[in-house]
Amino acid sequence: MSSYPVKKPTQEATGTSQKIRITLSSRKVQALEKACKELVNRAKEQKVRVKGPMRMPTKTLRITTMKSPCGEGTITFDRFEMRVHKRVIDLFAPSELVKKLTAINIEPGVDVELTVADA
Repeated sequence: MSSYPVKKPTQEATGTSQKIRITLSSRKVQALEKACKELVNRAKEQKVRVKGPMRMPTKTLRITTMKSPCGEGTITFDRFEMRVHKRVIDLFAPSELVKKLTAINIEPGVDVELTVADA
């Protein structure tokens, strides 16, 4: 039988890196994709291990209201819809390096949430 190759200890194995989860959400898909692409490109330039962007299910918020304010007349309704798109990016790097990576200009309307956990 053949043996598996021995892996060299990486930065994660030594315990210096942390798992950082970046959650991006927006109503505008193009702005969201642009921010994700920029974050991933910066991380790859710094040779950081990246997982993502993972697409989460789109939340569709719907509101149905009557057109007439008083309730008299024909019964017609307006249907409004707002879609919230979400992406998740996992980085495995020291927290000092993540500060450099996340120092980018993100378009208005894109919400960013950082969660730090030990890898």
